[in-house]
Amino acid sequence: MRILVLLCLCPLFGMNNSLPFSNEIENELEKNQYLRTMPLSREEIRAVKSKLNLTLDDDNADEYLSVLEIISKYGYPAEEHFVQTSDGYILRMHRIPPTKSGIKPCNRTIFLMHGLLSSSADWILLGPKKALPYHLANLGYDVWMGNARGNTQSRNHTKMSPNDSEFWKFSWHEIGILDVPAMIDYALKISKQSALYHIGHSQGTTTFYVMCSELPEYNKKIIAHYSFAPVAYMTHAYSPILRFAAKFIGSLEVLSSLFGINELLPHNSLTVLVNKFLCKLGEITHFLCENFLFMLTGFDAPEFDESMMPTLLAHSPSGASARQVFHYGQLIDSGGFNKYDYAPFNAFHYGIFHPLYPPSYKLGKIDAPVYLYYSLNDWLSDPRDVERICNELGNCKAKTLVAEKMFNHLDFIFAIHAKERLYELVTDDIEKHAKNKH
Repeated sequence: MRILVLLCLCPLFGMNNSLPFSNEIENELEKNQYLRTMPLSREEIRAVKSKLNLTLDDDNADEYLSVLEIISKYGYPAEEHFVQTSDGYILRMHRIPPTKSGIKPCNRTIFLMHGLLSSSADWILLGPKKALPYHLANLGYDVWMGNARGNTQSRNHTKMSPNDSEFWKFSWHEIGILDVPAMIDYALKISKQSALYHIGHSQGTTTFYVMCSELPEYNKKIIAHYSFAPVAYMTHAYSPILRFAAKFIGSLEVLSSLFGINELLPHNSLTVLVNKFLCKLGEITHFLCENFLFMLTGFDAPEFDESMMPTLLAHSPSGASARQVFHYGQLIDSGGFNKYDYAPFNAFHYGIFHPLYPPSYKLGKIDAPVYLYYSLNDWLSDPRDVERICNELGNCKAKTLVAEKMFNHLDFIFAIHAKERLYELVTDDIEKHAKNKH
């Protein structure tokens, strides 16, 4: 019975090579995947739809545009930058420089880091009147958006291909100690600043805590950090899907290794098919897509703009390594905020003083100012776990409850009223922090 349950869960974790619903299409799209310089282009998406006899919609819609094209489409300056990590991953960064006509630069650099299965694209999908990067750009900030290794935007490496299992041997620990520092250093160099503001959502908060606890020198490069839906401890995470999967985390890791399941939910032509046939507004199965998201993150239908679903699925999910998910499952199972558990080989990875359990991250080493924003209906970031984070951080300045009781985990990025209920509050807090600092 347990094996049957685990096999049913396997599709959630995806294969490194996507499901073979159409090998011909997959082979064509994967042909130039190694060192690919862009995610799926408009031409590739249209090729997939054409082969499947699907309707070819307006190709100037956000669904078909790259991040750079979307930002430019709405009249903002946009740049694309690449940075290489010390272990060879090539990461794509997107920037909205403070050069828009009619807007006075405020001489502040801000770095945004996405959550699990997300990318820089997710920050901008709400559009120019609501999305956080545009709000910041309108205030004169130099806005940088990072991308973690392995997502749609950062599938490049100097020596390895995403088809190699070795490419995927990382968790959010490596993102925290290698990716985020490299991107911050690069953004500071280009912006000619010595420190910046940092905003993270979900995994973007986890990687910040990892960076500043494992590399304390980076605390000096952070003027202040703003955590949206903080994730470190997951003792009280309510999501039934994740709690159920966490019970089988050890077995899932074994299956992952045996069957070569290295990547979770890669973005490919299967997503195009699901988008068109299952998730399009008006389709009878549309509610399944929406409710699957809610089952993971908490229900808040009034704040979710259903018409955004095609654009959302055109850019998300953005893929992640299976180890990133396993690592979170370990946190649920252990109740701690620990490094990756390689049991029974922890001594090999962490030394003889950690033969059974991995070492924990020391939140007390984080002395950069941290502001936590949380909600009551977040099934991944429970208020009790947020309280624990604040108590252990070396410099927890404040924790702020979003004034909407149904606000869920994804609402921090996609809610219709995220700007009014969160983003304006955050920029007000940044202004206050800046004034108090001087």
